[in-house]
Amino acid sequence: MKSPQQKTQLIRGLGLTAAMMIVAGSMIGSGIFRKPATMAGQLMSPELLILVWIVAGLITFIGALTNAEIAGMIDATGGQYVYFRKMYGDFTAFLYGWSIFAVIQTGSQAAIAYVFAEYLGYFFKYPQLPQSLQDFSVFMPFVGKIYPFLDFGTKAVAILCILFLTGVNYLGVVFGGIVQTIVTFIKIASIIILSFLLFTFGQGSFANVYSGFHIPAETMTNLISVIGLALAGAFWAYDGWNNVTFVAGEVKNPQRNVPLALLYGTLIVMAVYVLINIAFLYILPIDEMSKSPLVGATAAEKIFGVNGASIISIAVIVSTFGALNGSILATARVQFAMARDKLFFSPLGKIHPKFGTPHVSLVIQGVWSCVLVLSGSFDTITDYVIFAAWLFYLLGAAGVFVLRKKMPEVNRPYKVWGYPYTPIIFVVFSLLFLINSIVSDTQDAAMGTILILLGLPIYLYWKYYGKNNSQNKFSA
Repeated sequence: MKSPQQKTQLIRGLGLTAAMMIVAGSMIGSGIFRKPATMAGQLMSPELLILVWIVAGLITFIGALTNAEIAGMIDATGGQYVYFRKMYGDFTAFLYGWSIFAVIQTGSQAAIAYVFAEYLGYFFKYPQLPQSLQDFSVFMPFVGKIYPFLDFGTKAVAILCILFLTGVNYLGVVFGGIVQTIVTFIKIASIIILSFLLFTFGQGSFANVYSGFHIPAETMTNLISVIGLALAGAFWAYDGWNNVTFVAGEVKNPQRNVPLALLYGTLIVMAVYVLINIAFLYILPIDEMSKSPLVGATAAEKIFGVNGASIISIAVIVSTFGALNGSILATARVQFAMARDKLFFSPLGKIHPKFGTPHVSLVIQGVWSCVLVLSGSFDTITDYVIFAAWLFYLLGAAGVFVLRKKMPEVNRPYKVWGYPYTPIIFVVFSLLFLINSIVSDTQDAAMGTILILLGLPIYLYWKYYGKNNSQNKFSA
């Protein structure tokens, strides 16, 4: 019979491999199959395209290096939320946790699930509701009209996928970690094999990859803004690298394994992304690549003919399935940690007596992600919060300096390489990225800030009323 203490503690069931696969699996989703074409059209230079993928990967790696120091010294469940609480206090930590739950991660889950359903629809024709129901709309402040029953077949499959993976992670972190490891291994292997096949049988040319670094005049005219737009696309594909910190409390030997997972996972994804983009360019000249929204399918057709689209569809299905599982597994721990700190609804801090998982947090997160799928507004919402997401990235990197001053005596199993220059590089880059967002996309930056600040009244309630009047009981 388990003791009450055991019932209120999460299980440390994730080893280094599982933690590393959470990092890599959360990053590799649909972005690597969708963004290269857009970026090619923006840059129109194969060398610039590869350079942007490398630079975005290096910046992400620097972010991981910086985050790894904090992850090594603070191994609590909740990751970045807990770090912000140590760095800046309850207010900043709550706004981060609120943003993760309300839009950033749940919106991402909705979008990933929708892409999964879209590609699964390549093999199955989904039924649709009558046109009168599809035309039904609801007005949502800050977003506009939403059509919950439009493309309902696709949305229904996306919802089923979210519910299924929520159930998988409900049954135990070890089970969820095994699923994540298997799926991530399959999708990394698939991308490497596809690259090998493109190089071996594609009858392409390395002249497509290197053209003497010729940059078209139209690109040179707005070079900085064009590179900024392309970087934004690459960062979208690299996003999710810090998800493993959310489950630090369930990782074995977290002071060692979480930093290593961050570093190794990020390097693996960077290598895979650069490899597949070189393979795409080997097969497709930059202008042809820019005209193919599904560049992976176009490249695969060069080898497999009409079956190429089917093969890439399967790859995207596996890729998005793994990314969604990693996000669901990790993100629920943020709301769990907030509830434990009496800054959110207390039931979300409960742990299942049998499975040892934050089951209520998982269910609530899953339900809200399904609502965002029905709203169909996740693309708009996630556009709004790009600004806020990078604001939190900046604050997280700056927090290394804060904690070095506030907690100098705490043991740091890993110290960021190149301190203070490495975190300074990330902070400066993040600041420039935010400034560019304000200048080039003022409306989305403003709306993202408003959505984050909507958490303010909720924070005030939990800080000054809920904390004093609610009784948190963490047993199941």
